[in-house]
Amino acid sequence: MVTTGAAEDRVFAALANGTRREVLRLLRERGPQPVQALADHFDMRRPSLSEHLKVLREAGLVSEERAGRQRIYRLEAAPLADVQDWLHPYERFWRDRFKDLGELLDRMPDDEA
Repeated sequence: MVTTGAAEDRVFAALANGTRREVLRLLRERGPQPVQALADHFDMRRPSLSEHLKVLREAGLVSEERAGRQRIYRLEAAPLADVQDWLHPYERFWRDRFKDLGELLDRMPDDEA
C-alpha cells in the first residue's frame, strides 16, 4: 500500500476547504495581498480567516511577510506539483475513457428522424 507523507497530507487537507481554495485563487490572480484585502472577500471575522491562512502556511501553500504592521501573503505554488503528480494518473484514466466513448459513438449509426 502506498501512502502519502505528512507534507502531502497537509496540502490535501488545506485544499479540502473552499475558503482556502478561494484564498489561493485570489493570491494567484491578484498577487501578494495583505490580510485585510483578503478578508474583504469573505463574510467572516478576521480571526477565522487567520486560521485558514495558518493552515495554508503550514501546508506551504502561502508565505507570510511582514511589512510594517501588515502581513502580506503570497502564493507558494510548489506544493501543488505533488497534487498534480497524484492527479495525473486519474486524468489519463478519464482521457482514455472519453476516447473510448468517442470511438463507440463514432461507430454507432446516425439516427435519422
